[in-house]
Amino acid sequence: MAIYDGMLSTTLHAISQSLLIPVMVILAIFLVYSLINLGILIAEFYKRRKTRFDVKHFINQVLSVDDTKNPDKIIRIIEDGKIPQNHKEVLITLAKNSNVSSEYRESLALKMVEDEGIKDAKKLEKTDIIAKISPAVGLMGTLIPLGPGLAALGAGNIQDLAQHLLMAFDAAVLGMAAASVAFTISKIRRRWYEEEISNLETMVDTLLEIS
Repeated sequence: MAIYDGMLSTTLHAISQSLLIPVMVILAIFLVYSLINLGILIAEFYKRRKTRFDVKHFINQVLSVDDTKNPDKIIRIIEDGKIPQNHKEVLITLAKNSNVSSEYRESLALKMVEDEGIKDAKKLEKTDIIAKISPAVGLMGTLIPLGPGLAALGAGNIQDLAQHLLMAFDAAVLGMAAASVAFTISKIRRRWYEEEISNLETMVDTLLEIS
């Protein structure tokens, strides 16, 4: 029985130690990906400041159109507006289908708005995943070196202990740093996307009302 216990303990130890390099590589990838997205987020922030969209102005323009049954004028307003390109496609599609039944247009509008929400959710998936699992991966990278570190402490090898502790601290810092950056990115982008979807729903409702 003691032999089996020893074999099991040795096997589990070998497996856990073999995970150290993959865990550290994953943490490095998480951090690099998060930092790249942070740079993209900053660039996107300045772009949004320059192309800020006023949904009230758009609604007033649409409501001022004389012939609402003619989609050409409405389409021109949509194309000239500072609206995200994917949202322009939704509004133009809806404007071009002004001659169909109201039930069909409402179903079409609902489907297109839902699709835009799904697209936004997919954009947030990667940073959401990093924000949630990076601390757990960092904890793995912290605990794995502690086994050999404790063994080195028992053998009186202080230098080896210090190396393992340093690796454990590095893993914890990488995990928390990647999670913090990814969480911030997801939080800001989610607010942006929710505002865009809200604006899209308002614009869609306006088009449904006037035609």
